[in-house]
Amino acid sequence: MTGSDTPGKVYRIHWLPGTDRLHGTCHCGAEHTAQDPVEMWDWMLSHPEGHQ
Repeated sequence: MTGSDTPGKVYRIHWLPGTDRLHGTCHCGAEHTAQDPVEMWDWMLSHPEGHQ
């Protein structure tokens, strides 16, 4: 996190058992599924871009 991030933001990433997939939920409620952890964090931290 950077100094400009607001305290209290919660990002959740869960591994989907039986797969190589990760399911993330942003603090705004947007959800995304990806196989690559870097892709997942890029999506999470690019808020609000990509959060439809």
